Amino acid sequence: MVDEADNAPMVQGKALVKRFGEFEAVRGIDVEVRRGEAFGFLGPNGAGKSSTMRMIACVSPRTDGDLRVLGLDPNTDGPRIRARIGVVPQQDNLDTELTVRQNLQVYGRYFGLSRATVRRKAVELMEFAQLSERADEEVEPLSGGMKRRLTIARSLVNDPELLLLDEPTTGLDPQARHLLWDRLFRLKSRGATLIITTHYMDEAEQLCDRLVVMDGGRIVAEGSPTDLIARYSTREVLELRFAPGEQEAAAGLVEDLAERTEVLPDRVLLYTQAGESALEKAHARGVRPVSSLVRRSTLEDVFLRLTGRTLVE
Repeated sequence: MVDEADNAPMVQGKALVKRFGEFEAVRGIDVEVRRGEAFGFLGPNGAGKSSTMRMIACVSPRTDGDLRVLGLDPNTDGPRIRARIGVVPQQDNLDTELTVRQNLQVYGRYFGLSRATVRRKAVELMEFAQLSERADEEVEPLSGGMKRRLTIARSLVNDPELLLLDEPTTGLDPQARHLLWDRLFRLKSRGATLIITTHYMDEAEQLCDRLVVMDGGRIVAEGSPTDLIARYSTREVLELRFAPGEQEAAAGLVEDLAERTEVLPDRVLLYTQAGESALEKAHARGVRPVSSLVRRSTLEDVFLRLTGRTLVE
């Protein structure tokens, strides 16, 4: 017999609202995170992602609507929820004058763990984060990637049922990002439930089973990365690059070759099911771009279509 608790959502929000004075940051969203999945929040700055994450993390009370985290109400059960979750903030907040080992042990004591337990946990987590060789070094001189791995390791000291990660790889180089992805994949394979906010579309495609795209405090799309690409884009994108001033005229010659055409300052994008075929037809019409590229559609194409290319301040 399946335990109903195992099927219950880890997070469930209905008509969730967050206001700051007259400003409505989150405008009546419904969200559900299932046990064992990696769930993502995508959106431009000011979309409401961080405000939603702070409500789930029990550090910012909701203004209206209903929210349950681990089956509990953050407004009344905040301490009980915080004892069972892990939080990786956008900015590392490590004790830089302590060693790697001490950061883990001191943090573990906040959860009431015994000294013997935190010593054992520190060894396990340093191995997981590939920091064992730096165990007794101070944090300050560590690289950004090492500090980020330590922040994630520290968030796991209480064996959380739910892990919240706010922009986990911002500012890291590609090698550090991929190593961090590997650590998060390992966590998920162990049954951890992850909620991630990120500005990196490739990261969302790699890590998230499902995600929502937020814009202006509302959810504008929801689904798996594959589903969203199929729903809002095409199988392929043909990129035709031109010398300055030539793209507008070229677009008029090829716009019927695609389901959707987008003109940018240096290129024309053709959203199509068959990029190579569209390129051959463009050449047959005398279109001669400086360069061309056929690529698969990505989550970034979906994101830009839903939220626009204009920078939001």
